[in-house]
Order: sequence, then C-alpha cells, then structure tokens
Amino acid sequence: MIPYGRQDITQDDIDAVVDILTSDFLTQGPAVPAFEARLCDVTGSKYASAVNSATSALHISCLALGLGQGDRLWTVPNSFVASANCGIYCGAMVDFVDIDPVTLNISATALEIKLEQAAKVGKLPKILVVVHFGGEPCDLAKIHELSGKYGFRIIEDASHAVGASYKGEPVGNCSYSDVTIFSFHPVKIVTSGEGGAVLTNCSELDQELKLLRSHGITRDPNLMQNSNNAVWYYEQIKLGFNYRMTDIHAALGTSQLSRLSEYISKRHEFAEFYDRELSGSNIQLPFRNANHISALHLYVIQVDEEKRHTIFTGLREKGIGVNLHYIPIHTQPYYQAMGFRWGDYPNAEMYSKCAISLPMYATLQKEQQHFVVESLKLLCDD
Repeated sequence: MIPYGRQDITQDDIDAVVDILTSDFLTQGPAVPAFEARLCDVTGSKYASAVNSATSALHISCLALGLGQGDRLWTVPNSFVASANCGIYCGAMVDFVDIDPVTLNISATALEIKLEQAAKVGKLPKILVVVHFGGEPCDLAKIHELSGKYGFRIIEDASHAVGASYKGEPVGNCSYSDVTIFSFHPVKIVTSGEGGAVLTNCSELDQELKLLRSHGITRDPNLMQNSNNAVWYYEQIKLGFNYRMTDIHAALGTSQLSRLSEYISKRHEFAEFYDRELSGSNIQLPFRNANHISALHLYVIQVDEEKRHTIFTGLREKGIGVNLHYIPIHTQPYYQAMGFRWGDYPNAEMYSKCAISLPMYATLQKEQQHFVVESLKLLCDD
C-alpha cells in the first residue's frame, strides 16, 4: 500500500528517543523546553507551549483568549472537526465561513460580508479560527485587517503548515494572529508521534497556556495567592487539564525539526512532478500562491463528481491509499443536529464531492509517484 501520508523515522530520531528513555526524565524534564525553544527559532515566535495534540492546543488557546458561554467562534467547514469542536468545548456557539473555490482556504470576501451582517445584529465572533488548508497560507493580511475593524481574535490552525511561509515570513511567527497551532501527528510535515503546540508573541497568553496545559497548577510565587517559601509548595489557581507533552515526544519532535527544510523541499519536488504529469488533463490541480511557500501537507486534486467514486475506489484497489480531506464539518450528524444543513456552504460542499488527496510524504519514491500518476490517468480516461 502507498499511503497518502506517513512519517519518516531516521536513526537520529531513534537515538534521540533512546537518550530520553535512558535519562532521568521521561516527562516534565528538559526536552520539552528545548523543543519549544527550537519551535521559536524556526518560526520567529517569542513563546511556544508544547502539548499532547493540536486538538488540545486549540482548546486551551480558545480558553486563554477568553472564549466562553454565549460567545461565538467562526471557522471554515473544510477542515478536521477539531477546528470547530474547540469552540463547543468552551460552551461557545460555532458558525462557519465558506471557502474560496480556488485556494480552498477561508474566503476573505465571504468573511467580510458575514462580518458586516453580524455587526448589524450584534452577533460578531469573539474568535476566528483560520485554517491553512493543505499547508497553503490564508490571506492573513486581509483577515488581520478585518479583525481590527470588527474586534475578533485570530487563531491560525496551521496543523498543515509547519514550514510554510507567508510574505517571506514563517507561518507561526504570529505577525497576523494571536496564536498559531501546529500539529505533529505522524502524517504531518514533522512528527513527535502525537503532539501539538501553541505559538504566540504575548507573554500573558503564554503564561495562561502553560497553566491550562498542566491542571492550572503553578509553583511561581508571583502567581500564588498565599505566600509560602517551602520548596514543595504549589497552588492550583484555575481549572486546567493534563495536556502536557512528554519528553519522549519532544525529543522526537526536536530531531525531526532539524530536517524541516529538507522535508519541505522534497514535497515541492513531488508536487512539481504531479503538476507536470497531470497538467493538460481534466483534473483540477491544487492552487499554490507564487508569493508564499506552501508546506504541501496535502496534494489534493479535484475530479468530475460523477467519476470520483470510481476513481477513488479504483486507486484504493491498486494499493494507493488516497484519502478525502475533508467531509465538511457542518454536514456531520453532530452539527446537523444543531441546525446546519447541506447547502449552507456550497463551495466547501462542491469541493468535497470532487476531492481526492494523493500520496504526499518525504519518503515517497519516484516509481511510486509514476505508478500513482499512471493509475490515475487510466481511471480518469475510462
């Protein structure tokens, strides 16, 4: 089977993990701060908080930004459900903004129209979660401009975009957002096994995030309500969670980050091959903005809706593990029970009926890519 994505584990990665396994700390040791420092080096952000998943990162980011009962979170329907669920976790109401049919990211035009309408009826969002779909950066400058006008906070869900650049700057530097979320799941650009991170340039947010990821407990005398100089003393000052990343995961993540540029370069090489071999066909190829650098977590094509099932199953039968990213969130039964319906976000819906994610990962072999392309062309021509 040729999967749509997979991890690349080297001897350096194994050695890094073994070093932790034979050290004094498997968790809550020095490896997590070292990983966080490396993330700051890579992105240019001031602070990073490593956690056990990007879902956890989204949750505590919403909490740290003050999202709660009666508030509103907006995101896109074309994402994994975690981009919306994080609002539900906080007791907020969730709504969606349709995607641009070309970029497959949030439509800045649709967002502006929806914000204008929401302002008239007093239903503006407190938080907007923008998703860099497939690793292609959103129109962050326009979205940031709108946030200044309408007063919402911005979370970049960059789970697909570790290693991407926007206007010559790394995604994750938070120049246009309050926080940025990364994912280190095995199919992502780099992996820590399971894990995520929140990046920010705000020291107060970083402090809040680090409290929330570890039960709301602190040993910092400046944050405690009672004065006690005993070295064993700690206080729980708010309700937090056990969202910590272990040193084992952090060591793997740090080792993987050393190859980030190599991974991005390989993905672009593979994408250029797909572009070249599939151009001129009746397949819609993915958009890439020449002014930015996509992380190319995904290479998603769009085919004729009537033929998608045949092509998809045909590729699977040939051992090519294509996938679908994504079934629109608002069409899931849980969200349909809230009142969302098919037809609410036509661009995301039309895309989802035609999309196929082709294999894209660092260790993909040329002969495998040739097999994917040849198989796809045969199925499309049938």
